[in-house]
Amino acid sequence: MAEPKTKKTTASVTAFVGAIENEQRRTDAKQLLKIFKEVTGVKPAMWGPSIIGYGVYHYKSERSTQEGDWPRAGFSPRKANLTIYILPGFAKYEPLFKKLGKHKTSKACLYINKLSDIDIPTLRTIIKETQNEMNRRYPTK
Repeated sequence: MAEPKTKKTTASVTAFVGAIENEQRRTDAKQLLKIFKEVTGVKPAMWGPSIIGYGVYHYKSERSTQEGDWPRAGFSPRKANLTIYILPGFAKYEPLFKKLGKHKTSKACLYINKLSDIDIPTLRTIIKETQNEMNRRYPTK
C-alpha cells in the first residue's frame, strides 16, 4: 500500500507562520489561523513542512491503493498564493464560490492571492459547509 508523503508533525505552527518572509502572506496566514480555529473549533497542527491542518480523517483512495491520514481542513501560505484545502466536489458550493470573489479551484484546493480579494464571511461559510460534509462522510470516533 502506498503511503502519503505528507504527514502530521510536531513542528510549531506559530514558528512556521512567523517565518513567512512575505509580510502580506504572513498577515493573511495569521488571519486564516483565526478563521479556521473559530470555524472548526480545532487546534492547528503542521502537516509536512508547509501545510497547517485542522483535525484528521483516514481516507482510502478509490483509484489507487493509497490510504492514510489527512487534515479535515487546512491551508498553506505558498509563495504563489494561499492554498486552502477543502473537500472535493465544488459543484455543490458553486453559489458560494460566485460570492467569494477572486479565486481559482482545482480538485480539492481553493487558491486565493490575498484575503483582501475575497469576501471573508463567504469563506467562513465554505469552510463550515465543507466541514459539515466531512463530518457526514467521515464521522469522528
